[in-house]
Amino acid sequence: MFIRNESFSQYIRMYPVISALIALNVLIFLLGFLPVIGDRIILFGIGYNAAIADGEYWRFITPVFLHAGFMHLLFNMFSLFLFGPELERLTGKVRFLTIYLIAGIFGSFATFFLHPPAYTHVGASGAIFGIFGAFGALLYYGGRALPQLRQILLPILVISVIMTFLTPNVNATAHIAGLLAGFLLGLSYFHPKRIVSWKKKSGNRNIRRIK
Repeated sequence: MFIRNESFSQYIRMYPVISALIALNVLIFLLGFLPVIGDRIILFGIGYNAAIADGEYWRFITPVFLHAGFMHLLFNMFSLFLFGPELERLTGKVRFLTIYLIAGIFGSFATFFLHPPAYTHVGASGAIFGIFGAFGALLYYGGRALPQLRQILLPILVISVIMTFLTPNVNATAHIAGLLAGFLLGLSYFHPKRIVSWKKKSGNRNIRRIK
């Protein structure tokens, strides 16, 4: 499920939304090194609770596309590259983008309401956790029928939540809020009545794209 065997061109063709998101994040990160443009991107894009309280509401979404450093960017984009394709395949392009963006925005909303005005944050982690949450909804509906899927996804979900609270300088609020948002959206998208069919592939059962 999470092993990528596609070539570069195949990956882009099969998963255009993920490819576009990765490209956009990398582009914004590279623009951040430019003397004037980079400073403005950070200044006007960072999640800053005090600025949001003053009416700069675009900061609910812009932090999702900013990262604090190369390793921060690499970790989030690798997670998107690895875990995103199966979800984009199952839900379709529009629903996948909806999960990603709403989870990221919900993480920013939670951060705004639960942290002090001086709190600042950047990163796509809330959106990434939205992907995990959507998979959690899939487990909720089909975990017993798909034991192999459960064995793969459940440890990933548990470890991700644990690492959220063990890793320093992490916006745990955005992680958990994104996870919850993705789960709630997944409950709608993966509802049993919306599942079209099942098939066997390489000895494993996979869900075809839902309506």
